[in-house]
Amino acid sequence: MAFAQPFPLAAAAQKTQQPAFGPDLAVRLICPECRDPNPNIVEEFGSGDLVCGSCGLVLGDRIVDTRSEWRTFANDEGDDPSRVGAASDPLLEGIEQLDTLISFRDGGTGIARELQRAASRSQSSRSERNLLTAFRDIGSWCDQFSLPKTISDIAKQLYKRSDEEKLLRGKPLEAVIAACIFIACRQAHVPRTFREICNLTHVSKKTLGQCYKALEQAFNLSPGATAQVNANGSNPSTGPENLLVRYCNHLDLPANVQSICGDIIVAARQHGVADGRSPVSIAGGAIYFTCHLLGKPKSSRDISVVAGVSEGTIKLVYRLYYLDKEKLVKEEWIKEGRADLDRLPVER
Repeated sequence: MAFAQPFPLAAAAQKTQQPAFGPDLAVRLICPECRDPNPNIVEEFGSGDLVCGSCGLVLGDRIVDTRSEWRTFANDEGDDPSRVGAASDPLLEGIEQLDTLISFRDGGTGIARELQRAASRSQSSRSERNLLTAFRDIGSWCDQFSLPKTISDIAKQLYKRSDEEKLLRGKPLEAVIAACIFIACRQAHVPRTFREICNLTHVSKKTLGQCYKALEQAFNLSPGATAQVNANGSNPSTGPENLLVRYCNHLDLPANVQSICGDIIVAARQHGVADGRSPVSIAGGAIYFTCHLLGKPKSSRDISVVAGVSEGTIKLVYRLYYLDKEKLVKEEWIKEGRADLDRLPVER
């Protein structure tokens, strides 16, 4: 079964089509005794024979059992079937996935350490070891960032493709991994900002941007991974509405605050309020504005810690929202008693 290559290059090199070889499906196996056009051929895996079900003639011997090999590794007999060996990893295709473990018990002679070192050198090349190290780091960082396994798999595929094409030769390994995780988050529409990725991986924003741009141009990632804006003028993956969900969860805000805050952000975008500000700043300022509007105030310090922006930036966006509060707050919110404009403090 053939799979499409993940992350194809934007300008793929023209390769000659190799002839494909496969079994001739026009050839049929029939019993020479019965000569039935619809033969009843039975594979007896217990004895390893290929037998005609009509006359019993043995047509072949020592056939290979291609079915799954099931065994049980439970202490007691029971329903605990486990497949022999782990499932093959498609990301490690072409790499030996069976390991040999050598015991440390050598009586203190040091022979075990030497054998382990020799086994690691003989089992895999340097490039394979670097790939396994990168996969291990990607999985570890995704776990620290509470990212799903889908993000980890996409980042591993992207790193493997970039390593095969030698796109980021000379760049630090941490920067390449950080760029792959950032692109994987955008591909899966899981919003993460540049600053969050930098804080996680301890990579400078400049180096991360260089690696990101190189991968973006090489794999033509504009449909899902660039800062392409939609009809409303916001980034589909890292817009303030997407960041809003995570920030409200970290601040333990109720669901109604999140929904009203999202409506305020949309109304502010339609009226051109706080245009040009980063999505993180808009999300932080909108949460500060909405919490005071609904009578559930949160300090700018708490919002600053969660959003990763300064208190001054949050209050600046709040002042812009405060000046056009009549345009942003719906009349039905005030009539229902959920919102009150008099609760909004005047920030100087």
